[in-house]
Amino acid sequence: MRKFLLAALAMLAAATGVSATEVVVYSARNEQLIKPLFDAYTRETGVKVKFITDKEGPLMARLKAEGRNTPADVFLTVDAGNLWQASEEGLLRPVNSKVLGANIPAHLRDPDNEWFGLSVRARTLVYNTNRVKPGELTSYEDLAKPQWKGRLCLRTSKKVYNQSLVAMMIWEYGEEKSENMVKGWVKNLAADPFPDDTKAMEAVAAGLCDVTVVNTYYFGRLMEKKPALPLAIFWPNQQLKAANAGVHVNVSGAGVTKYAKHPADAVRLLEWLSSDKAQNLYADVNMEYPANAKVKPDPKVAAWGSFKPNLINVAEAGKLQAKAVMLMDRAGYK
Repeated sequence: MRKFLLAALAMLAAATGVSATEVVVYSARNEQLIKPLFDAYTRETGVKVKFITDKEGPLMARLKAEGRNTPADVFLTVDAGNLWQASEEGLLRPVNSKVLGANIPAHLRDPDNEWFGLSVRARTLVYNTNRVKPGELTSYEDLAKPQWKGRLCLRTSKKVYNQSLVAMMIWEYGEEKSENMVKGWVKNLAADPFPDDTKAMEAVAAGLCDVTVVNTYYFGRLMEKKPALPLAIFWPNQQLKAANAGVHVNVSGAGVTKYAKHPADAVRLLEWLSSDKAQNLYADVNMEYPANAKVKPDPKVAAWGSFKPNLINVAEAGKLQAKAVMLMDRAGYK
């Protein structure tokens, strides 16, 4: 009788696509950003999601050290540069999924399908509304011009977000032109680079400088706490003629680990994370943009206005990251 019941449950699971196994996720995203999602997945499917959070570097080192013995089925992190590195180091496996192919645009996923963007992060300009007229702003590149001398604040070049931005510039303009632009930024700095986007925006609000470059969710978080700050978003590179011109975007995303013990369940979790329902949860909790183009952003995010994104495949941010780091070092960008 017991064997009959188990067989019946297995047939039911196969028929519904629901598994009774547990999926293990190594996540570089904080617990408060992912636990609500995983709890929702468990409620909907019955599959438990066990997760471990840490910085992306230690998690990748752990995956390498564990090798075939790793319990991790999914590696989840931020920035295409980190996802590209995980792929380059042989930590992920290709995934053949029509669902992911349909839900995630081609420029937001690995060309070899080893990782997929799950939320979009726009890195844009934030300016002091008392000191700058929007008409003065045009592009990332123009921040290198003399008119911005002593008016620019930046986050440190050590953060992967600015490394990816410069990597995309190299793809678009080449190394020589990109290096000249970064040198111009350095000349225009009003202060030493800040440790994070929030500190840079607070300097702009305080009048130490007039404009900075940040990920939009940092703007959203800061303005929720301090709505009276004289800060606003500007979408750069909207009028440039280049085919790929637009706001620099990056992703948070995930892939199935090379030695996943439950690869089918891992794929099902990624497919669910790319679905309409999960995309709202995934993007809204951190005020990011959904990667699934069919899903509208949260009203608070939509209120910042629409923009044309740069459509270069985000994998290029990883491929050119080493060149970007060396370029920023040569330019004196600390």
